[in-house]
Amino acid sequence: MNKVYACIDGQSNTAAVIDCAVWSAARLAVPLEFLHVLERHPERATIKDYSGAIGLDAQDSLLQELSDADEQHGKLAQEAGRRLLVQARARATAAGLNQVDGRLRHGELVDTVLEMEPDARLFVMGEHHHAATASKIHLDHRVERVIRSVKRPVLVVTGERFDAPQRVLIAFDGSATARKTVQIVARSPMLTGLPVLLVMAGVETALARRQLDEARQLLAAAGFTADSELVPGDPEDVLPPLLKAHSGALLVMGAYGHSRIRQLIVGSTTSTLLRLSDVPVLILR
Repeated sequence: MNKVYACIDGQSNTAAVIDCAVWSAARLAVPLEFLHVLERHPERATIKDYSGAIGLDAQDSLLQELSDADEQHGKLAQEAGRRLLVQARARATAAGLNQVDGRLRHGELVDTVLEMEPDARLFVMGEHHHAATASKIHLDHRVERVIRSVKRPVLVVTGERFDAPQRVLIAFDGSATARKTVQIVARSPMLTGLPVLLVMAGVETALARRQLDEARQLLAAAGFTADSELVPGDPEDVLPPLLKAHSGALLVMGAYGHSRIRQLIVGSTTSTLLRLSDVPVLILR
């Protein structure tokens, strides 16, 4: 576990992902490696399935043309990927990072990150929104698949600009997953020195207050300046406006705490908050 891996794809928030990865690697004092995965899209994968629908005379020449076009597309994609990695390394080096590398791979993103996982301290990736209004935005399926698949932390960049976080907001619900999240933050050099706000959404009870206080004391014992807040309502309703009120925040939360069957049927708070968040989100196991 000695590298930060940043998954870059050349889309509009790639610069933000690079900057976030540089910040993370510097804070963790570990090398940074950029990953660019050339995935085969379904619409291209099916391009050679027309052999039964064309005449015999035209079949060979047409399939050859399709094959040539597919090969040319692949060469262009590889060249674009190489240039992207060169630019990413240059940006990271210009920011003062010394140990920087890049890797171009073919295949599926999830398969690639699982292969890199044994050597990973953190994965950084960007989230791509698919609709103009928040109520209709869907979580990038690649982001969700990576988070559900790996056991390492994943830092998701949700905007097209990254600014170094000035504070940490932890989504806390008193569960075993949430308590483990607090313990990880307490030990993390990446977040050392940043003030922390523990936020619990729900009903005011003596148990909830005790759980918040225990978590706050754990962080304080580790040297963090920590406060806590219990806000009525559901996390997906409470946290987005709270994040807007605390500018420069990094949202930290545990990954998918429900059973896999429940996740598939009704989704999860993790997915909802990733979809709604305007700030970077650090997902911990």
